[in-house]
Amino acid sequence: MRSRPAPVLLTSLVLAVPVLAGCSGDSEEDVRAAAEAFLEDWAAGDTAAAARSTTDVDAAAALLEQTAADLPGATLEAQLGEVTVEDDTATVGWTATWDLAAAPEWTYDGTLRLREGEEAWEVVAEPALVHPELGEGQHLALERRLPERAPVTDAAGAPIFTPTEVVNVGVDPAQVTDLPALAASLSAATGIAAEEIAADVAAAPEGQFVPVITLRRPDFERIRAQVYDLPGAVFPTETRLLAPTARFASALLGRVGAATAEVIDESAEDGVPRYAAGDQLGLSGLQRAYQEQLAGTAGFTVSVVSSDEATADTGLEIAAVEPVPGEPVQTPLVPEIQTAADAAVATESRPTHLVAVRPGTGEILAVSSNEAADASNALRGQFPPGSSMKTMTATALLSAGTVTAATPLPCPGTTTVEGREFENEDQFDLGTVPFTEAFAHSCNTTFIRQALELPDAALAEAAAAYGVGTDWQLPVDVFSGSVPRDSVGTGKAADAIGQGRVLMSPAQMALVAAGIAGGTPAVPVEVVGAEPAGPAPAGPGAQVLEALRPMMRQVVLSGTATALADRGEVYGKTGTAEYGTGTPPDSHGWFMGYQLGGPAGDVAFAVLVEGGQSSSAAVAVTDAFLGALG
Repeated sequence: MRSRPAPVLLTSLVLAVPVLAGCSGDSEEDVRAAAEAFLEDWAAGDTAAAARSTTDVDAAAALLEQTAADLPGATLEAQLGEVTVEDDTATVGWTATWDLAAAPEWTYDGTLRLREGEEAWEVVAEPALVHPELGEGQHLALERRLPERAPVTDAAGAPIFTPTEVVNVGVDPAQVTDLPALAASLSAATGIAAEEIAADVAAAPEGQFVPVITLRRPDFERIRAQVYDLPGAVFPTETRLLAPTARFASALLGRVGAATAEVIDESAEDGVPRYAAGDQLGLSGLQRAYQEQLAGTAGFTVSVVSSDEATADTGLEIAAVEPVPGEPVQTPLVPEIQTAADAAVATESRPTHLVAVRPGTGEILAVSSNEAADASNALRGQFPPGSSMKTMTATALLSAGTVTAATPLPCPGTTTVEGREFENEDQFDLGTVPFTEAFAHSCNTTFIRQALELPDAALAEAAAAYGVGTDWQLPVDVFSGSVPRDSVGTGKAADAIGQGRVLMSPAQMALVAAGIAGGTPAVPVEVVGAEPAGPAPAGPGAQVLEALRPMMRQVVLSGTATALADRGEVYGKTGTAEYGTGTPPDSHGWFMGYQLGGPAGDVAFAVLVEGGQSSSAAVAVTDAFLGALG
């Protein structure tokens, strides 16, 4: 991106051609000084001062002000060229470089004519001083030309965002006959608060369209009968680049919309904005992170047109720069998996998220949240993982060699640590059982007792082996989780079962599941071909994973997720994570795991139902997801 020039740069050139006979050296310098002063004032935006240096102050002021209006926001850089003086007239060659607003530079050569006045040389006030093609009764017309936005594509290279008709439901205040009734009816149809609609209309300037909601055409048709004949309601349409549905991987993909001041300012380099109001820009997600690549570079045309509006003059094009198309951004998203995830989270009324990852590659295949959820929580949410943390606690225990999958361990209904009692769900007591069975039935007491024997940092190190806590350098942030290294006593006991200070996002839990499934944890991938988001996690030893995978299989075959037993080769771990200060406390529901050899290939995933109260809610969503995959 070029930097904005200083208001004016006037460089006196050493002339290679001598001035004509009859010209004194003093005259040449006087002419040069007069031309320089005129251009300096013009470039600085002081049109009044520049006009005073001309033969007709009023005409020159009008001409320069018109040019400023013709080239809004443009900045002029001028470079002086050859000076020719003959008697009481002179010409000065110059080069104009216009730094056009949100468009490439426009450079051309021009000529200033000067006459010797009573006290000084004066620039002749004529249209040609602006551009050699500009004549009387004409002005410049600048048209900024935008390239078509490049697509964000799926794993197969097919565009995800396509031109889609939308209807802007809004109000024309001039047509309103009963504002309270109109606001109430629009609210009933759209869900926007009637008070908000009425206040916006009442505050709008006369003649201004007041937007209420923008709907895709099919969504508008569902409410058309309720709103179409309301006095004051209007429905202008337009085409926008939209994903297949409003929720389709929205946390990752983001959206495209009218340029905001924030995005325009963000695009500026050395104070020069790359974009302008009215542009369709990426406002969030990958669409924003890859804005420059996707948007390409604007071009422009400049024409000389008649100032007489009644004249049907198409104008003479005097300059043009073609826009440069953007380049596509390919994601690893698989539409079939994304659609299945969207259908699955829609079965739950509470805020629900599902993230799917390809084992072995770290490619994010789907990012889904339902209507009730804050979609950003799928990637950046920070939630206690509950017993889904036991995949990492088991990794620490197996890595330490203190237990094997077959080691018999006690699973009492409760256990006390430093005076604090921890219990299993409903205080179930399994007696002494193999470690695999304690894992399958999510025995808190077993994991707490064993974890307390580990070094204090062991849980954090086991989690880090899957990438937890890594500062991923991704275009769209992912919270990589947090497991403290310094917990002791009751804090360490709580951490071992995913309570305490342990926090995870659905995306990171899906990455952990993918690491277990694939054998080697991978760096998350949001964009195909992008630089790695960080170093690949080390992963636990192969023997640890060989022991852990059958334990996760038993969760589905005989443990807390038997509802998934008929969904093929599924492995996983449930989690119920308490939060808040209620009595009893509320709980989030988790399920993280993977399916091998399914219709969509090997897929790892994590499901979170916020406030689901138990893991069964997440298991049900997982069941719907795997069922939708086929």
